Amino acid sequence: MTADDKNAKFEAAVNAMAEHRFYDVTIVCTTDDYQAEFWMAKLSKSITKTADDNFPMVIAVSEDWTDPSGAGNGLGTLYAWQKACRYANENLGGVDLDTLLLEGKISAALYHTAGKGTRMAPLPASENNNKPGVKLPFPKALTVLESVVRQTGIYAASRKGRLSVYWGDQVFLPSVDFEYKPAYHIDILCSLLGDTAPNAQEWKEQGLDKYGVIAVLKSDGSNPPEAAQVEKVSHETATKMLEQLGTIGQVGPSLGSFSVSASMLKGLCDEFSVELADKQAKLDTDPHFWMPMTLPEDSYVYLMSQKDVDETTSKTHYERMKAFSTSFLKTDNDMGLFGAVDVGKDACWWDYGQLQLYSKNSLLLLDDANPESKLLRKFLNLTENPMTGVLASNNVMYEHSYAFDCTIAEGTAKDSLLSHVTAKEINVDGAIVVNCVAPKITAGKGSILYNIMGEREIVAEPGQVMVAVTDESGSIMEIKSRVDIDGGQAWKEVVEGNPMSFEQVWKNNKNAQIGKIDLEREELFIKLSEKIFEP
Repeated sequence: MTADDKNAKFEAAVNAMAEHRFYDVTIVCTTDDYQAEFWMAKLSKSITKTADDNFPMVIAVSEDWTDPSGAGNGLGTLYAWQKACRYANENLGGVDLDTLLLEGKISAALYHTAGKGTRMAPLPASENNNKPGVKLPFPKALTVLESVVRQTGIYAASRKGRLSVYWGDQVFLPSVDFEYKPAYHIDILCSLLGDTAPNAQEWKEQGLDKYGVIAVLKSDGSNPPEAAQVEKVSHETATKMLEQLGTIGQVGPSLGSFSVSASMLKGLCDEFSVELADKQAKLDTDPHFWMPMTLPEDSYVYLMSQKDVDETTSKTHYERMKAFSTSFLKTDNDMGLFGAVDVGKDACWWDYGQLQLYSKNSLLLLDDANPESKLLRKFLNLTENPMTGVLASNNVMYEHSYAFDCTIAEGTAKDSLLSHVTAKEINVDGAIVVNCVAPKITAGKGSILYNIMGEREIVAEPGQVMVAVTDESGSIMEIKSRVDIDGGQAWKEVVEGNPMSFEQVWKNNKNAQIGKIDLEREELFIKLSEKIFEP
């Protein structure tokens, strides 16, 4: 593919995203009912109904699983779908999503958002554990989940009669055609790295031994090529594992996101009906669904032994899933079982699931030397004017910066991103400032200020992260970190002189009424903004 061809694919994808395409049904799986209520209201404002009174529709459900270890993304997907179907039937005029999907009349997407967001800490804490509600330093306080919903909508037209499942913290732009005709009951997004399988040296150089990998087998030409999933193995091990199935044709790291046909979805729900009814057990898609359905038994048992699963347990589960897939294909053989959907080896990946990546991929907007910067601007529907919504901008010196929905009287902003900021004076250099109000804001290179509001000056040192956490009583606590601190590793530690650990803040935030707190935060922003500019 030439550079011009690749750029044309990127342009087509980002143009489609800018059109705000949506699935007929958007389902958000959250941690609790307060988050479900929040997302139902928020996304319903942007995903507006058409002439059809029912679609597109938004349904948010919580994963109220009995097993304390959680459902896993496998059972969690099935449970969220069933719960969304019940909600549509009971609360949306008796809409039968199961039947509509089986008849191929609708497309549906499910976004998994539950989780602590440890590696994003302390940003999710400032949103009261609403990890997908973390705001990006972009126009209109765009959240991480809203950007993912906007991006993934480009696949909706190709997926009538299917449920698509996505994770809620990364945006990608395919460098190949995104419209396609599904040929498998299960298809999974991956980045195929070439037209031929890599050799042992290339496998290692491309880091495939560190990823969950989709291996596409060579086709005989009469049927679409089947694929298999392997996890973090060497080229030699992968080749040996798959030799019973065929010869490897192409490989690439998996994005994890997948879609299933309506009949496969129903089959899995029936197979795990007991677990779903009892809300017991934890099963993930890769090790418990896809791998036992696509790998030879000895290969599966070996891989599960690397996860400390004993041989008897692995064999029992393998036999169950193999019996399920064999029986399923006897009656539903109009498509292959498992295949790949390529996003291209040159696909753009904008991951916001870690604090460092939140900073890096946000500041991409300012990296004029990177062609992805232009694509990101187009994704956000940005003009070339970098001073959107700035008050008295003649008194503010903007050097290579963006200011979205800001009210700033004077100061300087260099190499910085500001979104929804009110201040009499700013002096920021290489900083990200989101949803902040103060008389004066000073922030050094690499710093992040988030949700901080008050009547005092805010000062952030280079690399420092400062957020405000508001509870239901209106009490506000500031938490500090640094961009180079991995919240996952420091989760239980008290860092940067904070009053408590990230984990304790997360515990205090559990089941917070985030809709109520968000409204109170908006009211405080308006009140303080007016007070700062009082004569």
